Amino acid sequence: MSGVWNFQKGVIRLENPQANVHGGTGRRTALVHLPTGEVVSSYSSLERILRGLGWEQYSGGDPDLLQFHKQSSIDLISLPKDFSKFNSIHMYDIVVKHPNIFRVRDP
Repeated sequence: MSGVWNFQKGVIRLENPQANVHGGTGRRTALVHLPTGEVVSSYSSLERILRGLGWEQYSGGDPDLLQFHKQSSIDLISLPKDFSKFNSIHMYDIVVKHPNIFRVRDP
């Protein structure tokens, strides 16, 4: 689910939905770390950024998930262990938790 997410009056709405891979070119939606302009291209780079924001890896019970939590909140980020399955749904979950730190970029 890529496109533009609009938050208005407490309602979230996806506009201009498109597939994750555009035009058959293999270009994918990307998660961008705004302070550095870095495109998150692996879980190691994402984990480094999340740790800097106070997130810790969480040992939940699901072996197919990579999860992060913050001691100071009840938030949980759940991602598929296989980075190739990391898609815009997971990216927007991260953006909602850090709207001034991350942005989803469509190619």
